[in-house]
Parts: sequence; structure tokens; C-alpha cells
Amino acid sequence: MSKKIKNIILAIILGITGIIIIVNIVYNKPHISVSEASPDITLVSQKLLNDFENNEFESNSKYLDKIIEVNGTISEINVSENKGIITLSDEGSMGGVICHLSPEEHTKIASLKKGQNIKIKGICTGYLMDVILVKCIIIN
Repeated sequence: MSKKIKNIILAIILGITGIIIIVNIVYNKPHISVSEASPDITLVSQKLLNDFENNEFESNSKYLDKIIEVNGTISEINVSENKGIITLSDEGSMGGVICHLSPEEHTKIASLKKGQNIKIKGICTGYLMDVILVKCIIIN
């Protein structure tokens, strides 16, 4: 076998090994417990929404995959298949902050009302006309 073929085979083996290691690290990444973690950022829901509306690229680098604690007014409450979703927004606002509650928080939804001020903590996953927070817990 020529030296060139040996180098190609070695490069392929190293590449496959590298891919396997990266996939293993990402797959076995520990899950974040939002309830136990302290927030990376605390702000009002309208400020979070305005930041994304004004500069999505900068906001992604600032908020994406961070634990965010937001304070806002409930504009919508949805419950389906034991999953709760709370939307925080101000009157007249086109968008909002959509908070997908953790399964443990589902029981707390019954005591909430539209127009109520609430504090929620969750992980920001991005912006699609609304800011999305997942694994949310109700603080008060």
C-alpha cells in the first residue's frame, strides 16, 4: 500500500473517531434543573421581547440557552394534554414571551388568571415572532 493511501485511511479513522467523541459528549450532556439553578439574567418580559425585535442576532448571543427569569403580565393561559403554556405580554403588543411549563408546574396553572403579574424562570430557545422559554417554573 502506498503512503498516500495509508494517510487517507488514517485521516478517515481519525475523523470518524472525532465524530463519535463529539456525538457522545453532546448526547450525554447533563440536563439543567431550572428550579435549582439561579438565573443568568433577570428582566421584564417586554424588555426581552423588545431586545429580540430590535436585534435578533445580538439577542441570540445574549439570551439563547441561558436561564432567564422574567416578570410580566399573563395575556394567555393554555392547557392541553397536561402541558401548560403561559404567554406574557403587554396590551397592544404584537408579540410576547411564551413560557412552556415543566410537567411539575402543571398543577399551579389552575390558580392563575389573565392580567395577573407573574415571575417565571426558564431556558430561552429563541425567537419566532414571540420569545420562547422552555422547562419553565413559576416563581410567584
